[in-house]
Amino acid sequence: MSLSPELLLHGYSIGIFPMAEHRDDPELFWVDPKIRGVFPLDGFHISRSLARRLRTCGFTISINRDFAGVVDGCADRSETWINPELRRLYQELHRAGRAHSLEVWEGASLIGGVYGVVLGAAFFGESMFSRRTDASKIALAYLVDRLRQTGFTLFDTQFLTAHLASLGAIEIPRAVYHSELKQAIDLKAYFTADLQQTPQGVIQRITQTS
Repeated sequence: MSLSPELLLHGYSIGIFPMAEHRDDPELFWVDPKIRGVFPLDGFHISRSLARRLRTCGFTISINRDFAGVVDGCADRSETWINPELRRLYQELHRAGRAHSLEVWEGASLIGGVYGVVLGAAFFGESMFSRRTDASKIALAYLVDRLRQTGFTLFDTQFLTAHLASLGAIEIPRAVYHSELKQAIDLKAYFTADLQQTPQGVIQRITQTS
């Protein structure tokens, strides 16, 4: 199946997303889970150890500084569904302002991050990676804080993993997801808004409502 960026966005708008069986498979297929993983934006769990890590790690956070590096980091594992065609499509969406990344840096080294696609006030989280302890958790904490501050109402994680569940992600039925999606894509949100995100500020804002 050959996709255009426009067809890819249409798929997201109706609740489906593409995958490949593995990195070397040129074929893509649409996925429409009966049970969908989502992150309630008021339900992110920051444990005491993660809060301490946020305060003391010294990592730097950026937005869209190295989108390609984040996608490549997510694909750099023994099994991945990100094939060259999907990488190309996400790059095109990024250039069009429809896909964004959040990076975690240790000095000049990219050590973690997350990327996703945006439609209205819906953020479709595609994948994340970590090369240091807790780097992906820190990326998610900053991402959830950014989504909340910039007007997003839906954070789609596609599937629920034990890692995501430990941070507050849940599963909802397909019909409920489609209802929330329909509402979200009709709203406006501003992922790249200029925010001052400090570790203490992220912790305070998230824990006030979680």
